[in-house]
Amino acid sequence: MGTTLLFDRLDEDLRRAHDISLVEYEILVRLSERDGQMRMAALADALAHSRSRVTHTVTRMEKQGLVQRSSSPEDGRGILATLTEKGHDLLVRAAPSHVTGVREHLVDLASDADFEALGRVMDAVSDNLISDHPEMEIR
Repeated sequence: MGTTLLFDRLDEDLRRAHDISLVEYEILVRLSERDGQMRMAALADALAHSRSRVTHTVTRMEKQGLVQRSSSPEDGRGILATLTEKGHDLLVRAAPSHVTGVREHLVDLASDADFEALGRVMDAVSDNLISDHPEMEIR
């Protein structure tokens, strides 16, 4: 329940301050981390969302001028999502308020020992899930 409440609050904060959802923000972040461009399938995998959900969200973002889609020059079959200048500018504006929200609603509430324990738990979860699905290993 705490995770749901946290994500809902972070989403609400981003919508109020920047008219962007948490999922849209995540897409902008992922694209910026990959030199502004990713295949749609890889983007969906990175977000752990369904491909249809990511396609729907990217379509909405494309209409807002935040991203654009194109065929992959490598094989012509894959679709690339590319961060636009407008999307990058929004990310730059939204990032500080998102970081503030994460600090206020999570980081400042936990001790260093809490985060160390959480890190160990999440490492074990990741190791277990990656061993079941090696294609998910973070690159």
